[in-house]
Amino acid sequence: MPLHDERDVVLSRQTVRRLAADLKFSLVDQTKLITAASELARNAIVYGRGGDMRWEILTNGLRKGLRLHFEDSGPGIPDIQLAMTDGWTSGAGLGMGLSGSKRLVHEFDIDSRLGEGTRVSITRWK
Repeated sequence: MPLHDERDVVLSRQTVRRLAADLKFSLVDQTKLITAASELARNAIVYGRGGDMRWEILTNGLRKGLRLHFEDSGPGIPDIQLAMTDGWTSGAGLGMGLSGSKRLVHEFDIDSRLGEGTRVSITRWK
């Protein structure tokens, strides 16, 4: 799913809501995943100059999960450790996007390379 402007953030939220509901996630778990996805989609647009969201439905025995991937080809994050610090922001936000998203999911992975872009994957298990 492309992420180019605010309409795409709305569409990504709707897609994640539908996927999580189809997997029978609780309302609380749906909300956590949707909130994290919204933050990461917005980051891809604002800081990464647009990107894409992909998803995978996971099965581990009887457990079901949803993994979301956010990718952009923007300038990259110069200091991931600093960017993951609560309250730090490179823009006008509250500085809770990356760190807040990490707290809302079970698995969080980030890779960023200067001049190449950023990739964030998040997973929430039911």
